[in-house]
Amino acid sequence: MTRVAIIGAGPSGLAALRAFESARTKGAEIPELVCYERQESWGGIWNYTWRTGLDAHGEAVHGSMYRYLWSNGPKECLEFADYTFEEHFGRPIPSYPPRAVLHDYIVGRVNRSDVKKYINFETAVRWVEYDEDTAKYTVRVHDLKSDLYSESEFDFVINASGHFSTPNVPVFEGFELFPGRIMHSHDFRDAVEFAGKDLLVVGSSYSAEDIGIQAYKYGAKSVTYSYRTAPMGFKWPETMDERSLLTKVVGKTAHFADGSTKDVDAIVLCTGYLHHYPFLPDSLRLKSANRLWPLDLYKGIFWQDQPTFMYLGGQDQYYTFNMFDSQAWYARDVILGRIALPDAATREADLLAWRVKEEACENPSDDIDFQTEYIRDLLAATDYPFLDVDHVARLFKQWEHHKEEDILTYRDRSYPSVITGTQSPAHHTTWIKALDDSLAVFLANKSSS
Repeated sequence: MTRVAIIGAGPSGLAALRAFESARTKGAEIPELVCYERQESWGGIWNYTWRTGLDAHGEAVHGSMYRYLWSNGPKECLEFADYTFEEHFGRPIPSYPPRAVLHDYIVGRVNRSDVKKYINFETAVRWVEYDEDTAKYTVRVHDLKSDLYSESEFDFVINASGHFSTPNVPVFEGFELFPGRIMHSHDFRDAVEFAGKDLLVVGSSYSAEDIGIQAYKYGAKSVTYSYRTAPMGFKWPETMDERSLLTKVVGKTAHFADGSTKDVDAIVLCTGYLHHYPFLPDSLRLKSANRLWPLDLYKGIFWQDQPTFMYLGGQDQYYTFNMFDSQAWYARDVILGRIALPDAATREADLLAWRVKEEACENPSDDIDFQTEYIRDLLAATDYPFLDVDHVARLFKQWEHHKEEDILTYRDRSYPSVITGTQSPAHHTTWIKALDDSLAVFLANKSSS
């Protein structure tokens, strides 16, 4: 029987399991599935842990989630086409839920799908090797609970381990003598830590933007952003500002490339993540910056030199959960023999053509359109339920516009579901005043404040 290994039970790995289970319920004979998950539960980076550094088994902590994290994009842009928020919660909910609500939604779909039986939790993949003679992969794993190693053979491997868990940590002159706290955003857990402090955030990505406004919300005295290429340019409150690239730190004084200085109490490096797959040989390992179209992946999924090895979620993302679904359904259909992959030369021409399109993108609107077309291309070939990607793209662009209008209030906006058409209600509390991010409080019926 054909065997498929799935590495990771985060949103991408769960999408793969859900795709196969969907085919099984429609009468298809599916392969034997074995999913390996290093953490003790599913959800990937959506699992919150207080731990940083190492976990209870001495493994590097996978998650980068922090307390008080709320979705930084409308939930309507990531909604599963086969499992709506209304179905899960029994009623419409606001457009910007906190982490606990999104985690509950992710888990709700896979609980209904009965795919937990395929997952080996607290099991770390240590090595994957391909044998050209047998055309099979040997996957070596470490059961962290029993501290035992084992090996199994597979016909296909789906790497869904993600690429937002190994931090990229630059060093600046003077760090070794800085008297305050320095951390990467991967280890950021609680904005309350910076109440009353002057915080420096190095970076201009989504994580920098959000950690800075989280710190502002929970009482930071000031927040200063340092950017390498260009400022984010939002309408910041008066205690927040942007400076050019950090050059050095002398004592508590941060020096910037524009010649300005600022005394700071703590520094958070929001400097991105690395594609890091230490369990893969060079012949299978994706080496890429975080971009919308990494080379070497046909359809953004299939390893060009060995297409029985696949990546899900290997690219930078506007779309998330529903993009992982579109990739998972396509990968599933290739494995089931419903879609035949073209020869290597045709695959290479196709992936290079997509790279040319990506490089022609000049702004976020272009990026959104690019990823929309990519998902449309995948969905056209499978039986995934209808998803109006043009509607999703319009919502993404509205979201970008609302952030430009006011970075502190865009989460108070509401949008209609792309799947059901239902308009989401306003949250009972504006985001800046919503200090409790628990599922119970978010879903409570309260008067507006």
